Parts: sequence; structure tokens; C-alpha cells
Amino acid sequence: MTSATPLVRVERGHASDDELAALTVVLLSRTTAPDPAPAARPAAPAVPLWDRPERNAPYRPPVSWRR
Repeated sequence: MTSATPLVRVERGHASDDELAALTVVLLSRTTAPDPAPAARPAAPAVPLWDRPERNAPYRPPVSWRR
């Protein structure tokens, strides 16, 4: 990859070539690391897709239509 813009920019201070190489190794290892175990992720809530939202509406008194 040869491009005019650098992939990493040092905001403050002066990084040596060894420090930039170490940073590159860490960043590349993060991109190639396997995904965490799927069981460790929280499961999606078990909400049926066919559920009608009006059934979960808050209680309204019978005369609320008069307002």
C-alpha cells in the first residue's frame, strides 16, 4: 500500500519507528482477532414480531375520549 496520506498520525510528541511498528502490530492484531464468543453477547429480547403495540398501551379511563 503506497499512498500519499499516512495511516497513523502522531498528534503530540515524536514517535520512533519502533513505537509506530508496535502500534501497527497492535492495531492489525485487533482487526484480525476472532469475534468474542457469541454466548457472551446479551441475547435479543424475545418480543414476537407479530405482537400488536396497542395491547401494551397504558391504561386509559373510559371517559378519556372527552378530553
